Formats: sequence, C-alpha cells, structure tokens
Amino acid sequence: MAELRRVDPRRWKLWSLSLPVLTYIAVVETAATLVVVATARLTPADALAWTWFALLAAGAVVHLEAARGIERIREIAAEGSPHAHMQSVWLFAGVLLLPMPLLVALIGISYVHAWFRVYRRRALPHRKLFSACTVILGCAAGKSVLLAISPVSLEGPAGLLGVTLAGFVYWIVNYALVVGAIIMTNLDKPRRSAFGHPSDQLIIAASIGLGCGLAIIMTSHPWLTPLLLVTVLALHMGLLLPQFRMAARTDSKTGLVDATFWHEMAERELDRSRRLGSTVGVLILDLDHFKQINDTYGHLAGDRVLRVVADTIKSVVRAYDLVGRFGGEEFAVLLPGVGVNGVRATAERIRFEIGALSVGVVDRSGMDRTITNFTASIGAAIFPDTATELSPLLLAADEALYQAKGEGRDRTRVAVLNLR
Repeated sequence: MAELRRVDPRRWKLWSLSLPVLTYIAVVETAATLVVVATARLTPADALAWTWFALLAAGAVVHLEAARGIERIREIAAEGSPHAHMQSVWLFAGVLLLPMPLLVALIGISYVHAWFRVYRRRALPHRKLFSACTVILGCAAGKSVLLAISPVSLEGPAGLLGVTLAGFVYWIVNYALVVGAIIMTNLDKPRRSAFGHPSDQLIIAASIGLGCGLAIIMTSHPWLTPLLLVTVLALHMGLLLPQFRMAARTDSKTGLVDATFWHEMAERELDRSRRLGSTVGVLILDLDHFKQINDTYGHLAGDRVLRVVADTIKSVVRAYDLVGRFGGEEFAVLLPGVGVNGVRATAERIRFEIGALSVGVVDRSGMDRTITNFTASIGAAIFPDTATELSPLLLAADEALYQAKGEGRDRTRVAVLNLR
C-alpha cells in the first residue's frame, strides 16, 4: 500500500507545500529545463569529451558506492540545512571539461545512482529533483562565467580568474537556491539554521578545488586519474567519517552510536517515513547471560565480546541501517523501509551470526581463552503497524524482548499490537 501511495500523483507530499513554495520550485525547475533544452545542441561532444564523461561518471558512481552508508546517515542528520557532499569533485571537473549536454547527463547519473543506492528511494522525489535542478543551474552559471573570462584555455592569470569565479558562481547559485527553499518550507525555525555549518561549505570549497585538480590531471596526465579517485575516497572516509562520528557521540567500547544520538536519528527517520508513507523496523537485542562472561573471564573480556558483537551486527545489517548501544549488553537497530517479514529475517540473521561467534579473550589470570555458544534475545516492532511514535515503538520492542527472554531466550519476538 505504501508503494501505491507513493506512485499515485494525487498523494505526493509535493501538494502539501504552500503556494509560494510550489511557485519557487516550479520557477527553479523550469529554469533548469530551459537551460537543458537551450544547450542540448549548442556544443557537440567529440570523442575526447565522451571519454572524459565516462571517466567522471565512473568516478562519481564508485565514490557514491563506497561512501553510501555514511552519506545516507549524514543526509538524514542534515535535515533542515544544506547537505554538503563531495560529488562536486566530479561535477566541477565536468564544468571545466564537458559540454553542457554531457554535464547534465553526469548530474543525472549521479542523482539517479544516489536515489537507488544511497537513499534507497526513501526520500521525497520532488526534493531530489529540485536539488538536481539547482546543481544544473549552478553548473550552467559557472560554465558561462568560465567561457566569458577564459574561453580558450586555463593558462595564465585569466585562467586562474576564470576558474576561481566559475567555482564561486557554481557554489553560490546552488547554495542560495537550496537555502531559499529551506527557509520557505521551515518558516517556524530560525533562519540561521537553514545556512548550515560553515565547515560544510569548506567541504564544498575543497571539493571544487579537487575537481579543478582532477580536470588538470585528466587533460595532461590521464593515467594518473585513478590516484585522484583514491585521494577523494581517502578524504571522504578519512575526514567526513571521523567528523560524523564525533558529532554522533559514539560509544567508546563498541564504536556504535550512543543511545542519545540513536534516538535523535530514529525520530528523524520516523518523520521521513511519515512523509513517505513508509515503514521503519526497530530491533532491541540483549546478549543472554552476559553477566556470566564478566564474572568468569573479567570485564576486559566482556568489553572484547561487546565489540565483536557490535561489529557482527553491523556486518549483518545494511550499510544505511543504524546500530546503537543502549547500555550494558543491549543494542538497538533502526531498519528504514522494512516491514514485519524483513524485521524478523534481519533479527534471525543477527541471532544466527552471534551464535556462530568464537571470541578470543584474555581472562582475569592473563590466560588466553576462547568464548563460544553465545545466544541473543531480540524484540522487534514496526512503525506504523505497532506504534506511530518512537517512545511507544521502543516500549513495544522492549516488551517483545522480555517475551523472548521469558520463553527461554535465544529467539526473536515481534510486537504486533498497535498502541495508537
């Protein structure tokens, strides 16, 4: 039913927006469409341009694929402010290298891939279409400035000025249009929150600089292009991931997000699911007889077990699912877009993998030991079938967990009672 509601144009969340916002979106998307139509045959693409297009498209896809887990969570965390990502590396390189039709195709590939692989269609289509249109307009404006100042080459002071102004215009057009939409749709929130954190704009500036370097490498030393891909991925995973972990307030023993951040993200995911008419699964997992491990082998051994179990849970769930530690030996898992069957199947896979663990530890006397025969009890609940708010949803999952323990442990129970 949720999929049918999403397909039915009469039920699109777009129509719930105010008339000024709808007008603003229509103007931006019409302008982007006119740019695409006007430039469709303006500059023919030669064989070299097609080669550059193929390389940039491959780089954009590989980049998104490698970072899709963290990007999905960062995008949710950035709700209500511009989401800064490093796709500008490939897009601004396209501004410098590609004719406008191929540049539009590059933007389309990036957004379509993100829609299916990063957001898993769990985003409002009109928002992503609007975002793509702002990027098209930013790219077109940046390219126009570049051609006006340095139409032949990027050499000398004119080339430096052209690239600098093109990068600035590319950024400011996209940024201003997105901020304008955020302000108009969030009139009850402080306007300053719509501008995002200044560090996010530094990410965009760095991405534009890398895009310029990528374009230079591709034209002068194309065989070094893979090194730029490695550099982009290293910066993304080496800088943005630690930055996210710092903001996420991770648990020191397991590396998972802590309970407070998990709750914040779960609330945002439920809000998104309400807009999409979709579902969210929640698991609460408890290691059975964990106290015996601490009493027998010591707390350091117990910490080691917790870390291995945390890594195991993360390896079983999808890249964009959120695993948190609720305290002690209790974990929580957020499963966007999953119904009863999916929740139960995921819980059973987790339980099976935990049961197969063999964890090497050092006991209280300093001896090497191996702990096996782990079991876990899991309670599950589904939004909106079980409850429509986070607190009763978690209470229902917790009650299902106690039911699993009361029935002998090492099993999964799914709450089905609607608490609305």
